[in-house]
Amino acid sequence: MQIFNDMKKYINIKTGLFAVMVLTLASCAKKLDLFPINDFTSENAYATAAGYKGVLSKVYGGLSVTGLGGDDDTRNIGAAGNPDIVGLNEGYQTPFLRQLFNFEELPTDEAIEAWNDQGVLNDFHNLNWTPSNTFNEGLYARLVYNVTIANEYIREAADDKVAGRGITGADAEDIKKSRAEARFLRALNYWALIDLYGKSTFITEADGVGAFLPKEISRTDLFTYVEKDLKEIEDLVYPARTAPYGRADQGAVWSLLARLYLNAKVYTGVEKNTEAITYAKKVIDAGYTLHGKYAELFMADNDKCTDEIIFPIVCDGAKVRSFGNTTFFIHAPCGDDYAEYGSAEGWYGYRATSALGDLFPKKDDMLDSSLDKRAAHFFTSVFKPTETQMEIATNAPGNFGNGLHIKKYVNVRTDGLPVADAARNGLIADIDFPMFRLAEIYFIYAEAVLRGGAGGNSGEALDYLNNIRRRAYGGTYGPSDIGKIKSTDLNLQFILDERARELYWEAHRRTDLVRYNLLTTSTYLWPWKGGVADGTAVESKYNIYPIPSANLSANKNLTQNDGYTN
Repeated sequence: MQIFNDMKKYINIKTGLFAVMVLTLASCAKKLDLFPINDFTSENAYATAAGYKGVLSKVYGGLSVTGLGGDDDTRNIGAAGNPDIVGLNEGYQTPFLRQLFNFEELPTDEAIEAWNDQGVLNDFHNLNWTPSNTFNEGLYARLVYNVTIANEYIREAADDKVAGRGITGADAEDIKKSRAEARFLRALNYWALIDLYGKSTFITEADGVGAFLPKEISRTDLFTYVEKDLKEIEDLVYPARTAPYGRADQGAVWSLLARLYLNAKVYTGVEKNTEAITYAKKVIDAGYTLHGKYAELFMADNDKCTDEIIFPIVCDGAKVRSFGNTTFFIHAPCGDDYAEYGSAEGWYGYRATSALGDLFPKKDDMLDSSLDKRAAHFFTSVFKPTETQMEIATNAPGNFGNGLHIKKYVNVRTDGLPVADAARNGLIADIDFPMFRLAEIYFIYAEAVLRGGAGGNSGEALDYLNNIRRRAYGGTYGPSDIGKIKSTDLNLQFILDERARELYWEAHRRTDLVRYNLLTTSTYLWPWKGGVADGTAVESKYNIYPIPSANLSANKNLTQNDGYTN
């Protein structure tokens, strides 16, 4: 896709033109919250259709890169400087994808890390973070920054502004579609704020430019805003499965709506399972199918998996380079076995707890990947996931040698060709992140049916889940159909467990556990939950993250979430 093939070029061209300002977290300036204080240099940035495409690449790029040049890393993977957000480490505190992973996976049974960066990263698995946690500041800043950039594009891509610049015909029509795409990207970032933080800084294209302190919006009101925005654009974006690769189409819009509706009870107190079924069916009926091989969904050329992947976050070892996207996914979970991940180096960091392994078939005290092939992603030449291997020792939660190693993402191509960054042995990954894929939509449909939504039926739900199981068991259901789900097996707990088996390390688990009221309660414990070896319940306030202290200090319009003090 041209917009992503040229992302690096466009980002470099835009240096000096892009004037949306993010005030430094380090300085604790009085206007710390994120807002635009200057317009783009419109006569330059938006003078042509190509200029619009360049700015659109920046809006998409907020999901995969961290600035105009590249991560703040000693190896200087891009041009030095020009981070989107200053005052924090560009490479590991401000990326959208890496931070979303941390916030969704580290508080759960699916991930624990060995580093404890800045003395606060362990707070996530321990479920004891504070409003001043620097990673908390970084993700909130990233999400509001991405919203700000989308707003600017939406404002400048209005029909009257495009026409006033003399852009007509097919170019004008493409910009019209791209404006709807920018609204989708804004909605995606606002969904993350709804899910993670509840209440949020609220800015739209109607706020214009200039220095001001943005208002706060409640969780319920932001849900309503995002729902309305997505429903307005579903017929304005490309029809499902027709957009250029990496750009949002109807399938992406419907998928986000389905996810939003499945979690509506958490977000608003009102069930919307019927709506979840409606939009899940729209996706399913659009012609997506499960990709034949599960492993290929997470390999370096997974851009070939458009049969299942509905909306990817595009990453590329040559053109979309960052230590904050799927590059992190290949380096962080490996050690000396890094070559098996297609990685140039191992970071000795992330593992899963034995609770994830316990969801998979076992034989002779060892995970048995001969049945559920998804468990094969726990094996490397160095690590063999026996019960002992999976255990995180009582006195060593930070020991990388303990725990279940995950080799789900590998920077290797299915066709055997070199990866884009082959000259450095795949230092930067080509793997695109599947933000939405069909398997998740099948789960949404099935869960919404079991939760009482209208418009679906349990027979279809069972068929969809068995399609997932058949692939997981290698195209069959295993000996004596051991992997096949029976109607008597189909309940909410089974769906939660199957979601973990299928979607682990895809940034879903915390949201799932909150929806089932399991994240903070004693009903389900896992190793080191709450910072205790056997796991413990924690305060319910940890079902949501706090508004960062720095933002509260800077913007009198913001208030803190219940239970947190600054």
